[in-house]
Amino acid sequence: MKHIYLDHAATTPMDPLVVEAMYPIFEKVFGNPSSVHSFGRKARQHLDEARRVMAGSIHANEKEIIFTSGGTEADNLALIGTAMANKHKGNHIIITEQEHHATLHTAQYLEHEGFELTYLPVYEDGKISIQDLQNALTDNTILVSVMFVNNETGIIQPIEEVGLVLKDHQAYFHTDAVQAFGLLDIQVRDLNIDLLTVSSHKINGPKGMGFLFADENVKLNALQYGGEQERKRRAGTENVPGVVGFQKAVELAIQYKDKRNNEYQGYKQLFLDVLKHEGIVFEINGNLEETVPAIVNISFPGTNVETLLTNFDLDGIAASSGSACTAGSVEPSHVLTAMFGENNTCTTNSIRFSFGLYNTTENVEEAAERVTKIIKRLTS
Repeated sequence: MKHIYLDHAATTPMDPLVVEAMYPIFEKVFGNPSSVHSFGRKARQHLDEARRVMAGSIHANEKEIIFTSGGTEADNLALIGTAMANKHKGNHIIITEQEHHATLHTAQYLEHEGFELTYLPVYEDGKISIQDLQNALTDNTILVSVMFVNNETGIIQPIEEVGLVLKDHQAYFHTDAVQAFGLLDIQVRDLNIDLLTVSSHKINGPKGMGFLFADENVKLNALQYGGEQERKRRAGTENVPGVVGFQKAVELAIQYKDKRNNEYQGYKQLFLDVLKHEGIVFEINGNLEETVPAIVNISFPGTNVETLLTNFDLDGIAASSGSACTAGSVEPSHVLTAMFGENNTCTTNSIRFSFGLYNTTENVEEAAERVTKIIKRLTS
């Protein structure tokens, strides 16, 4: 049985060209980028070039890119670093109920530290309301965090509109763009974004790498202490091989963005067409027309997440859910709960399928056929 991977929103396979770019760095470039001798300068050149590529990908300045260990650290730095550096201006922070836990749990930590948090609701289409944001803003608001694309539903949030609302407000605007980067055009100046998070392993790069864009006007406290790397904003010797791999992944994402979008949209439509053709009863969570091509979240009435994922895995299908599965129980997805309410059955019967580099037309069709057989068996 051939295993089929439909969980690219969780992590992606490394592109062979990324591996190829990293190998000589592991082998020959071992200098510390902070060292002034030739070995250090050689490492620094790779770091500087990667930073230029990252900045160019979002139309920022290279001085505004902070390399991190991934999206989680970048989100933590954006929220805690900004909150602590600006608490003299206010203590109010706004986020949404459907944020990734890297943001949600960080916000909850800040709440325990005395900051006032407002959690914007999301509606059945998976989006926030700009009116809700406007109503929540106060003179004490110092930070607003709205993720660009939700990791469970693939829904694209109204980022441009959020930026316009905050343009003349003191609050900084942070967006977790982990699921958006590489699929959507992102120009931080045009969108009035002050802070933006990107993760390498979601775009076929190495794990353990990410970056935070922080506009040069953002006051930001470091979270860790040591050397003066990353312009004193993130201490620790930089991971040069990881940075080079991340750079290559970004270059490929930019070069093939349109091609990948078309392919992933085709895979998603094919997957849904097979389910419909086979008479499977299902509902799509959120407005399908406002999702990125790579992600679809599907509710299968009469089933439950734990049984679905177990049967999918036994039949060689890798997919996932926002639900936290433990033996004998399922914790409902916080994203779907925010959209539909606590008692809605879709919070415990929905699966996220996400498409990417490991997919072909043939294996997506095969996966859909296997899924239909499982659904029919479980609901018969």
